[in-house]
Amino acid sequence: MRGRGRASVARGASEHGALQMPLFSSRDASPGWNVRISRRARRLSMRVFPGGRVEVVVPPGTGLPAIERFVARHREWAERRAREFELLVPAGGQHRPHRIEIPLTGQQWTVEYQAARRTAVVDRGVGVLGVCVTDDTVRAAAPALLRWLAGVAANELRQRLDETARETGIDYAQMHLRRQRTRWGSCSAKGTISLNMCLMFQRPAVVRYLLVHELCHRRQLNHSPRFWSLVESFEPSWRTLDAELLRGWQNVPAWVFPH
Repeated sequence: MRGRGRASVARGASEHGALQMPLFSSRDASPGWNVRISRRARRLSMRVFPGGRVEVVVPPGTGLPAIERFVARHREWAERRAREFELLVPAGGQHRPHRIEIPLTGQQWTVEYQAARRTAVVDRGVGVLGVCVTDDTVRAAAPALLRWLAGVAANELRQRLDETARETGIDYAQMHLRRQRTRWGSCSAKGTISLNMCLMFQRPAVVRYLLVHELCHRRQLNHSPRFWSLVESFEPSWRTLDAELLRGWQNVPAWVFPH
């Protein structure tokens, strides 16, 4: 990382790179805390992931003293949430889960691992997912599971987007699938709707709201009163669902964002 001393955080850092920064003294250092610079961030925020990992998201150019003050204000809350999340994920299960649940479809699998020459994920039916890995380490399974999830999400989300488009009478040009840490979806001026595969870990009603939200941007490419009025015409409970979606990152398992 390039920088200009302790006074600021490098502006050219990668959107996807998690930076290890000396937020705490060596006496009380917290290795599970990461700082990530986001070009889209407009303010500092903090998120706790299943397994207890804590991520601090900062806008480019944010001074390190400001980050340290922000962390100091929210550290007690984050540590409490991290302890709660650690209890939800068994040791070693963050990147090599033994059970996967997809709330969007109601499906769940028991995951079985085995050594093989090629990495692959095979749905064996009757709720069993076979994961073949060439490297028998805990983190080796995550890339294979992500490829599997991307395939499942592409089919499921496209089908639901098409259904919602027919229901609302609003079309779109194409759909892109992404795996982002901060955005659930977006709509471009050309009609391309991008969806986050992490939507697979949300309730169907929440996902439908997000699809309605992005389709309405085809009519209003803003968040004006007219936009929200259009959203409400298709989803009267959008405020409640929007609040649930904001908390939805807590439902995303740790193996989706391996380190």
